[in-house]
Amino acid sequence: MITPRPFFDAHLHIIDPCFPLIPNQGYLPEEFTVERYRRRVEALGVVVSGSFQGFDQDYLLHALKGLGPGFVGVTQIPHDTLDARVVELAELGVRAVRFNLRRGGSANLEHLDTLARRVHEVAGMHTELYVDARDLDGIASTVAALPSVSVDHLGLHAEGLPTLLRLVEQGVRVKATGFGRVDLDPFEAMRAVIEVDPTALMVGTDLPSTRARRPFADTDLELVAEAAGEHLDAVLHDNAAAFYRL
Repeated sequence: MITPRPFFDAHLHIIDPCFPLIPNQGYLPEEFTVERYRRRVEALGVVVSGSFQGFDQDYLLHALKGLGPGFVGVTQIPHDTLDARVVELAELGVRAVRFNLRRGGSANLEHLDTLARRVHEVAGMHTELYVDARDLDGIASTVAALPSVSVDHLGLHAEGLPTLLRLVEQGVRVKATGFGRVDLDPFEAMRAVIEVDPTALMVGTDLPSTRARRPFADTDLELVAEAAGEHLDAVLHDNAAAFYRL
């Protein structure tokens, strides 16, 4: 394990059976409550809505309240959500809107540009994309023009890395998360992002690692430390703390 230092968990899910879950492609995740997360890792962090949680905000706000200060949220909202509701969510700790382009459950791609710009304008929210980077070519110009955006899980696939790196050059942030679900070498991908922009890379556990081939392991952070080198404090904490405005 790396020497203890501030860690901002930029990507985690809370799955509380007290709130409704929506099967996604026949899949429902196992319970992973606030208490279970705290037992697994203590960190500042970002709770991310998954495809199986649809547009439910109650679960997310409940999770943020239970996790306490230092945790913020990333949610999925319908494209026609009223501005007043966007502002309300921001005041309750939601920092971003997620587009799940890989598994659905979020607003559709056709609303990406307008919704991303609107939530940023009215509440300072950024946009997060769960997308296979091989699919970024067709929307790269739209993504690059957004006011603030990040891509989950290192873009998932090695073949999409060149496109992802071009977007990093234009200000897109990248989450080094979900090493057990990607089809690339996480070390090489992290090094490539850092070489383009060391402020762009953020790290998260992706707990509880739903549908991943393997769950998060503490050794993943050792790999991050090796890749980040002199930028380790920024990659583990500072980049995400700034991006999520904490």
